[in-house]
Amino acid sequence: MRQQKNTYTVQEATKKLEHYCAYQERCHKEVRQKLEDMHMIPEAIDVIIVHLLEHNFLNEARFAKTFVSGKFKIKAWGRRRLAYELKQKGISKVNINQALAEISDTEYIEVFNDLAEKKARSIKEPNKFKKRKKIIDYLLYRGWESDLVYEKAKELTE
Repeated sequence: MRQQKNTYTVQEATKKLEHYCAYQERCHKEVRQKLEDMHMIPEAIDVIIVHLLEHNFLNEARFAKTFVSGKFKIKAWGRRRLAYELKQKGISKVNINQALAEISDTEYIEVFNDLAEKKARSIKEPNKFKKRKKIIDYLLYRGWESDLVYEKAKELTE
């Protein structure tokens, strides 16, 4: 028995995508991919995306701000990782910079210091150079700026 592909009219697809965007902030790339997965033709995809933009279901600036806020607060990602991930999602440089500007410098440094100190406490490595390398690798992977990382790792392993 073959699986039958679902087909959608433009109205059905529009309703489905309205729910998709209302449930959680989405970027243009995710919406376009969803429509392609629904086997919509390019003209229909453009019509639906314009509709979502006009009715404020889709807003790239709002998505960028929500993404940055969530990943910074929950996953403690640094600005470099946040910018990289947004760039991968096709977000414009202007929206990336506006979203990153929402993070206050004091909160940023506070989160960085807490994360670095917590990681340093969790590493049970007697060799201070190996411990320093583990701290550095961890913080760089999370997207924190290298000057902050090297300075803090040195401070924590002295």
